[in-house]
Amino acid sequence: MLIFHYGELNTELQKCPYHKPLGFEAGSVTSDQISCSNEDQYTGWFSSWVPSKARCAWLSKFQDTNQWLQIDLKEVKVVSGILTQGRCDSDEWVTKYTVQYRTNENLNWIYYKDQTGNNRMFYGNSDRSSTVQNLLRPPIVARYIRILPLGWHTRIAIRMELLLCMNKCT
Repeated sequence: MLIFHYGELNTELQKCPYHKPLGFEAGSVTSDQISCSNEDQYTGWFSSWVPSKARCAWLSKFQDTNQWLQIDLKEVKVVSGILTQGRCDSDEWVTKYTVQYRTNENLNWIYYKDQTGNNRMFYGNSDRSSTVQNLLRPPIVARYIRILPLGWHTRIAIRMELLLCMNKCT
């Protein structure tokens, strides 16, 4: 079993017993925590996943693999999963993506790797409303997370939630 020590943060990285949403749906993630390579529309999409309240999604102005969506967790946390959805009011979504992370803004980005050491590709959505969950095994210990779309339907559009690893159910 691998134990990671980062300040007061100790976690077993082989598995995560409990997952807790970061707070996109609850509205506790603020706009200053989110940045992106560019935006066509950015109108508080992170405030809710409920279609009647959701304001579309992050819509990339450009449709290429140089785009990214970044979340600042404000402190180092253990991220155990990613939930995604497409744009709530149009048939646009991300079909596959990679993930980068770092613990400090001055460090280089690290790609999340698979068991063979290659950049891990995650499968995203196949429609605009279903939620796709990708658990991270092992979890990521980081302050910053980046989602980098590799494939999309119509255009790059994503709503998301990060899952945090908890040592016990809270």
